Amino acid sequence: MEFIVKKEDFLNGIRIVEHATAMKGLQPVLANILIETVDESTLKFTATDLDLTIITEIQAQVKEDGKITLPAKKLSDIVSRLSDDLVEFNIDTESNSANIKCKNSKFSVIGISAQEFPPIAEMEIESENSIDIDVKTLNNAIKQVGFAAAGYESNNLLSGIVFNISDTVLEMASTDGNRLARIREQVSKQDQESQLIIPARTLNDFSKISAFVQDDNAKLIINKTKLVIKMSETTIISTLMDGQYPKYNQLIPQSSPKEAIVKISTLVAALERVAIMVSEKTNIVKFDFVDNKLILSGNTPESGTSEDAIDIQYDDEELTIAFNYRYVLEAIKNIDSEEIKIGLNTPLSATVIKPNDDDVDYISLIMPVQIRG
Repeated sequence: MEFIVKKEDFLNGIRIVEHATAMKGLQPVLANILIETVDESTLKFTATDLDLTIITEIQAQVKEDGKITLPAKKLSDIVSRLSDDLVEFNIDTESNSANIKCKNSKFSVIGISAQEFPPIAEMEIESENSIDIDVKTLNNAIKQVGFAAAGYESNNLLSGIVFNISDTVLEMASTDGNRLARIREQVSKQDQESQLIIPARTLNDFSKISAFVQDDNAKLIINKTKLVIKMSETTIISTLMDGQYPKYNQLIPQSSPKEAIVKISTLVAALERVAIMVSEKTNIVKFDFVDNKLILSGNTPESGTSEDAIDIQYDDEELTIAFNYRYVLEAIKNIDSEEIKIGLNTPLSATVIKPNDDDVDYISLIMPVQIRG
């Protein structure tokens, strides 16, 4: 097996598929990338951890056909440090070793036989259960809801993002039990309704990968157990999550008795200042809403206290409420607006945050924490 490739093309291919490698898996080959020739001008890269598979194609000068798996991290470390020039690969598939050369740099890397790589079954693009979607629209939705999903390691439904599409509306939402985020975006008209739970990891990886591809649109192909996101040269295959997602829309208050309007940049800066003196175990910051002011305060007995006040629009009765400040920061930093509306009720009621823009159908909900003493 022998080919010549541009450094940047090869590196982009690695960056796209390496998200699906399993560095700590029981099968060492899952930490590798399967590299195989397609034709005289194309290489295909594949990586999988058995739940997520990513495939991409890059341009190359193929001199001799073949396939091999090479360690993703080692390959990335080597290629990223090479000169911006053509890279020559000469691979001995009998010994599973790759000789890499670029100008005066030479490396020899030991791989694993391609025969040990698990077979990958791609779903047909002609599937009836497919949805065309604008990549920018999908990325915007992922950005605004992905942060509220439970951590990947939890391995339950709350580590997924629920995806509903009906007529011309795409609704995506996530919750980890302490916070919730939901967005609705307009999409092209769909012939059928779809609902699925996609691992948050899959969608977050898609956002990272899309930075390396040129596609404006993607096709989502769905069956009972798998989702395929198909672009011109890149395919993502993910196992879907099975179960009944919580009825999250029932958790969102229909209205809030009190409302504050706050400039996002001002609130972010003040929160980050106050957080310096907040306990890393609790992350609690107290919010006092009073007379067009928001007073933020932190208190860690063994370290000290902090306080900051910012001007806001608020003329309802005084209210003191406390939050995990990280939840607030993550919610407001992902809102594409200069100002937010904060819907309030009681110190222990769910607080609603949304853009101060009626054209954006986005909402974030955060549960407060009880203040002791």
